[in-house]
Amino acid sequence: MGRAFVYVILGGGVAAGYAALEFTKKGVSPGELCIISEESVAPYERPALSKGFLLPEAPARLPSFHTCVGLNEERLTTKWYNEHGIELVLGTRVKSVDVKRKTLLTATGETISYKILVVATGARALKLEEFGVNVLEAENVCYLRDLADASKLVNVMQSCVGGNAVVIGGGYIGMECAASLVINKINVTMVFPEDHCMPRLFTTKIADYYEDYYKGKGVKFVKGTVLTSFEFDSSGKVTAVNLKDGTRVPADLVVVGIGIRPNTSLFEGQLSIEKGGIKVNGKMQASNSSVYAVGDVAAFPVKLFGEIRRLEHVDSARRTARHAVNAIVEPEKTDDFDYLPFFYSRVFGLSWQFYGDNAGEIVHFGDYSGKSFGAYWVKDGLLVGSFLEGGNKEEYEALAKATRLKPSVENLTDLENKGLSFSVEICQKSLPSSPIVGVKNSTDIVQKPLHVWHATAGVIFAASVAGFAYWYGRRRRRW
Repeated sequence: MGRAFVYVILGGGVAAGYAALEFTKKGVSPGELCIISEESVAPYERPALSKGFLLPEAPARLPSFHTCVGLNEERLTTKWYNEHGIELVLGTRVKSVDVKRKTLLTATGETISYKILVVATGARALKLEEFGVNVLEAENVCYLRDLADASKLVNVMQSCVGGNAVVIGGGYIGMECAASLVINKINVTMVFPEDHCMPRLFTTKIADYYEDYYKGKGVKFVKGTVLTSFEFDSSGKVTAVNLKDGTRVPADLVVVGIGIRPNTSLFEGQLSIEKGGIKVNGKMQASNSSVYAVGDVAAFPVKLFGEIRRLEHVDSARRTARHAVNAIVEPEKTDDFDYLPFFYSRVFGLSWQFYGDNAGEIVHFGDYSGKSFGAYWVKDGLLVGSFLEGGNKEEYEALAKATRLKPSVENLTDLENKGLSFSVEICQKSLPSSPIVGVKNSTDIVQKPLHVWHATAGVIFAASVAGFAYWYGRRRRRW
């Protein structure tokens, strides 16, 4: 027994929801599209899990953060999928895929065939056992990748208010979970092997700012070492964490955020793999023409830098999903994906955004003792990356546009002195030559005539901390 569809989306994360919405916009008929997901709920916005979902007051709960509310689009509940004739096959694991025969075999033995497959399998959280640490299925050791993980973490948090939490890892998950734990009145110690937090993106100077801010909230840092073992009580709960440097840290809760690994196992030996993901072209099309890959699992060409990248961020998931659907339904009208890498985070009262590539020489600017500062990355005499904390809508837009234009930088000292005004000047001088891919609202850069940039320049220069606070307070989402 089996079913057949024109289009099958494998995976039920962020990318799946945005792809589904784009399919409906392109006029896909009822009964043509199917989404297969191991999770038991319709696709949702994963950023909510490390932010709004963990808050002690008015926490985010489904259906409030189903896709595609992350870009102020429709909220796609199960009812929405039913109304649009989209088959949701939830709580279902696919055990094998035959790319040549265009079939998938589920764990229940059902065969599902397709004409076009969109792989949106995302990535899985790396587990401590993979690094030789025995967890013994302790109920107070938590990860955060899906809704089940988040629900478990909330339950454990609620049982140890006033207690001690150890966060293993200093990346996105570690930093965002640590902030949420503090808000839940839990004492936090962060442990990671690097010299500073967010080592894949932050410079030492940027990291020092955030670490000092976290310390002001009571967070302790143990850096340059790793977890070696746990101590357990008679019920199997972790009571302490032992580190390689000999430190013992008491723990009522352990949150592990040590990275992710793309879910490519179903396609290894069948599709080209690069950078740990499924290699695709500018149409998000894999080495087999009937397969497209999007989101964390896709390794795609970034035209701006002329190389293949695999990007682990929600913005990339949203954008690659939509582009793939456009390429599938209207290939003759769809150019190669032209993406400006973008990352952001919001913790406590802080909010930063990064664009481009963190390669080359670093130029810091702004007031690192205040609330608004940033950095540029300059490679081969060109601006290739930019970072800003505490900006407003217009400032982020100017930063993104300038980064995409890759202007030449003749003097690093002048760049440091000009700071944000450098990006504003670039925007004033240059008309965008092509649509710019970014994020809606504070991060979406659209084509604007020159007089608009002139008109907003004064606003940008006059922006102040008070202005930012007003905008941020009104506009920011809880997650």
